[in-house]
Amino acid sequence: MAADRGWLRAGAVGSAHGLDGSFYVNQPNAQLLVLDATVMVAGVRLRVTRRAGTDLRPIVRLAGYEDRTAVSALRGQELLAPRSEAPELGPEEWWVEDLEGCTVRDSGRELGTVRRVLALPSCEVLEVVLADGGGELLVPLVSDAVQTVDIERREILVDVQFLRDG
Repeated sequence: MAADRGWLRAGAVGSAHGLDGSFYVNQPNAQLLVLDATVMVAGVRLRVTRRAGTDLRPIVRLAGYEDRTAVSALRGQELLAPRSEAPELGPEEWWVEDLEGCTVRDSGRELGTVRRVLALPSCEVLEVVLADGGGELLVPLVSDAVQTVDIERREILVDVQFLRDG
């Protein structure tokens, strides 16, 4: 479902927290998990009725899931948020879903395709599957490595020389 351009990944249902149906969110995108937000879980639209914890470890409760047993059945399910309700991004910010699948180029030469974005301790990186079948390349999302991102054209221009020298 997340591949559907109308939805963004907000996280995944984690372990229950307490008895009231609250749960931890794994791999959260905290800006999408606000009180009264709409999310889709297992194909059902639900409203966030509680938001606690921290942005790194949010605790959420959903309408209709008011006990530990009910929410335990959802564990591991992906939480999706409508793109139409997502906050505006700043310059040089992109949704992960928009970067995945983009063609990565260096000076007009196609290097490969973004498989996913990884959050490493120092920065986020693009995991690029190389077009020549030679494995993968990790590209840090920093201005020295990534020259331009064109979401409309689904294209990312990188500086391979920086990646080699860095």
